[in-house]
Amino acid sequence: QVQLVESGGGLVQAGGSLRLSCAVSGRTSVSYTMGWFRQAPGKEREFVAAIKWRNDVTYYADSVKGRFTISRDSAKNTVYLQMNTLKPEDAAVYRCAVTQILGTPNSASDYGYWGQGTQVTVSS
Repeated sequence: QVQLVESGGGLVQAGGSLRLSCAVSGRTSVSYTMGWFRQAPGKEREFVAAIKWRNDVTYYADSVKGRFTISRDSAKNTVYLQMNTLKPEDAAVYRCAVTQILGTPNSASDYGYWGQGTQVTVSS
């Protein structure tokens, strides 16, 4: 069993920043890819960013490129999502997840383990 716990969400004004954390425990593997997804009320869940643990390769949704940065800290078994220049449309529940697919990790159906989520609210 893999367990993921998100933290770092909160309320910020448009243009502000937040850093989300996802602590990973349990049966982990260096072959894992960690991803961030978000879902706003009444909207579909969407891919945000992902990072391959083994080689640090990253992936981003077009909507967050240049503003968000995903990274990992192997010593702490933690993945981060640094979110800058936040917009009201970024407001959502953000969840981290894990997959072992080798291709582009941008589909929620490829992820088998999910955290509980952390709320990000952006005021205008």
